[in-house]
Amino acid sequence: MNNTEEAKRLENDDWKKWGPYISDRQWGTVREDYSENGDAWRSTTHDMARSKAWRWGEEGIGGICDNLGNICFAWVFWNKKDAILKERFFGLSNYEGNHGEDVKELYYYLDNTPTHSYMKMLYKYPIAAFPYEQLIEENKKRTRLDPEFELIDTGVMNNNNYFDILIEYAKASPTDLLIKVTINNLSSNNAKINILPTLWYSNDWSWQNNTRKPNITSLSEEEILLQHQSMDKYYFYIKEEAPLLYCENETNNERLYQSKNDSNYTKDGIHNYIVNNDENAVNSEEGTKLSVNYDVEIIPGKPVSFCFRLSKEKLENAFSDFDKIYAQRIQDANDFYTTIQAEIKSEDEKLIQRQAFAGMLWSKQFYHYNVTKWLNGDARMPPPPQQRKQGRNYEWQHVNNKHVISMPDKWEYPWYATWDLAFHCVTLAVIDSNLAKEQLKLFTHDWYMHPNGQLPAYEWDFGNVNPPVHAWSAWRVYKIDATYNGKPDTEFLKAVFHKLLLNFTWWVNRKDKEEDNIFEGGFLGLDNIGVFDRNMPLAEGLQLEQSDATSWMAMFALNMMRIALELSKFDDVYQDMASKFFEHFLTIAYAMENLQADGQGLWDEEDQFYYDRIRSRCGDNRILRLRSIVGIIPLFAVEVIDDNSLQQAPLFKERMNWIYENRPELAALVSRWQEQNNTQHLLSLLRGHRMKKILERLLDENEFLSSHGVRSLSKFHEKNPYQLSINNAHFEVAYTPGESDSGMFGGNSNWRGPVWMPMNFLIIESLQRFNYYYGEDFKVECPTHSGNFLSLKEIATHLSNKVVSLFVKDEHGNRAFLGDNQTLQKDKNFNDYILFNEYFHGDTGKGLGASHQTGWTGLVAKIIQSKNKK
Repeated sequence: MNNTEEAKRLENDDWKKWGPYISDRQWGTVREDYSENGDAWRSTTHDMARSKAWRWGEEGIGGICDNLGNICFAWVFWNKKDAILKERFFGLSNYEGNHGEDVKELYYYLDNTPTHSYMKMLYKYPIAAFPYEQLIEENKKRTRLDPEFELIDTGVMNNNNYFDILIEYAKASPTDLLIKVTINNLSSNNAKINILPTLWYSNDWSWQNNTRKPNITSLSEEEILLQHQSMDKYYFYIKEEAPLLYCENETNNERLYQSKNDSNYTKDGIHNYIVNNDENAVNSEEGTKLSVNYDVEIIPGKPVSFCFRLSKEKLENAFSDFDKIYAQRIQDANDFYTTIQAEIKSEDEKLIQRQAFAGMLWSKQFYHYNVTKWLNGDARMPPPPQQRKQGRNYEWQHVNNKHVISMPDKWEYPWYATWDLAFHCVTLAVIDSNLAKEQLKLFTHDWYMHPNGQLPAYEWDFGNVNPPVHAWSAWRVYKIDATYNGKPDTEFLKAVFHKLLLNFTWWVNRKDKEEDNIFEGGFLGLDNIGVFDRNMPLAEGLQLEQSDATSWMAMFALNMMRIALELSKFDDVYQDMASKFFEHFLTIAYAMENLQADGQGLWDEEDQFYYDRIRSRCGDNRILRLRSIVGIIPLFAVEVIDDNSLQQAPLFKERMNWIYENRPELAALVSRWQEQNNTQHLLSLLRGHRMKKILERLLDENEFLSSHGVRSLSKFHEKNPYQLSINNAHFEVAYTPGESDSGMFGGNSNWRGPVWMPMNFLIIESLQRFNYYYGEDFKVECPTHSGNFLSLKEIATHLSNKVVSLFVKDEHGNRAFLGDNQTLQKDKNFNDYILFNEYFHGDTGKGLGASHQTGWTGLVAKIIQSKNKK
């Protein structure tokens, strides 16, 4: 039980009113796209961002806002050499990067508590001119076969020629925030910089009629008043006096659209004043956006700090207790994590886990998207093009999202992805189980879930299909929550279960076209894993039968059965629901064994592996012998129940026994063994022989097993690419351990070889569950061909250590995810800062893809917690 001060604050939701809820990028998102062709990346750009007031959200560097995104604060810098202020992180759009969208900055989330009572991040800003054009032009020259050209590759950071900017926040109360920035010049020469802490109101007055405009105004040089007719007043206190620069958070129409401005002081007024010396661009008295302009010279080795305070209460002496409160919140954070990490011995693992938690908490974002309003447009704006009416997300007009949500990555993925979020919640539950429960329930509410029962996939296409892992996550969060809080939250479990009944029915009705319990989920979040784009329909008369979609549904059925059995302890009515899902699982498992067309199923006896199949109406069926994670996903559908646990579910037990006696074809799919007076029942798509054959490949270093986890595609295909010709079209898939060499799904994600954390996490969990049934005497060769045999529990630990080795220092002091860049590996100013990449090179472990996707890569924090548990 965590009895620290931070844990006590978690009992009061008011402490979460303010947090790091500002996106790292609002430009290039679907929400801000009103183009005719739905081209979000070209509709709003990084260059436009400084001049355009956003409709649906805000962006900034290291920013904070309230939980409705009304009042915002973030940091702006200028090294006196750039052509623009550094107001937002720079990155390449999907069309500019040789592997798609890609942030080109160096920043690290170092600490954060669940209530955001203390937060810390580090931003590295070049002293020389930021190489915007070099990054664009060099990446433009590179092909998909070339590595990405990163900021550190430009040479602009050489000889430590940059500022380390440490951004910190602490809370005196839920509505009293202490703000501090510390700038350290790491070069050998004095360097000048403008530091502009910036405060603004989100623009809600330019879109609708009869909306009152807020105001920020000076009461003195040290005290600023923020007021809005329908919101609380706030006061902003400035410790070190500097010039105050005001403008309006309104679009510069003249610059962007060659039309009249609504104000003389537009959103980019502070930029125009600082960079272009336009003294008429700012107001000295009031506005809806304010920057404090510190124009300073930083001496090497002599950091400079500036302090501020944002409070709902008027304070007489805002800085008298500033240092004391800061020190106490840092101590509170240390106490909280000391308790969380009590069983972890390695200091390096503690550092990695704490930064993983920090990244996840920093990635919470206020997300606003009302699809109906977005489609129809706003009263004070030109109507959207008619094409929008039948364009992206038009079938999701019930969506009205206005909440703080856990994001995959606030720059590269500043929009939620529902299956990502399910993984986030399992890790978040370790430090804030209430948050995890709230997030899972949120996505089953009517303003998210479609009336037909489908969960929204992600902003670019809510109607796409992701793996159904919500039930799995709800069960895991429920168990974690019960462990930490000492009692089960059955009301949470009921609420999610009831809505997931609709989702399960949607799957059965919409994704089983032949009604044979073989499913066709399509893309399923695995991007380019398949031979072709699985979202696209095949030629007339052909049907793709997916091993992974069917396995996910088997897993979904078992998760729902497990939840129903738990709830039946408190209400007998759930026994019938448990029976329903028990039978659903058995019929899915039977279908995987015996496809109606040829009786062969999805298991291939020749290769002893699961594959997708293409089925034709004329009976010409084809096995797609591509050895990928698709064939390993059947491992995830596993549950063990024993007679002792069924004492409170006699009706379920009776039904189960009836099936054993009357449906031998289904009974054969369940393994049972008796120990004393307790019979254990293994419900799995795999039993002894097939599980061993799957593990034989999974644990083979020449196939799936790498030095840092399980690959998503077998290395066998490096020398033996899989080839398929169908309807005069030729397809080929080869092992690609690093970045994608395919443009499929934008080309910014690769499942054809790299290590992905969520898949490894599910493999580890499944092995632990199998071990519960088979016991320590059941051993498998690990690695394959090594002559070394381990229990399934030991193999799970072995895989846990491999994925953790992506981040921990090896015997040479290197971290695998940092790759071969010696500055990152050896420089003390870099090598203890952890990035949580989207995925990792299948041979070297180098971090690839989105660089701050703590979301599901943050699962390493849970793995560290579990593998150290006594």
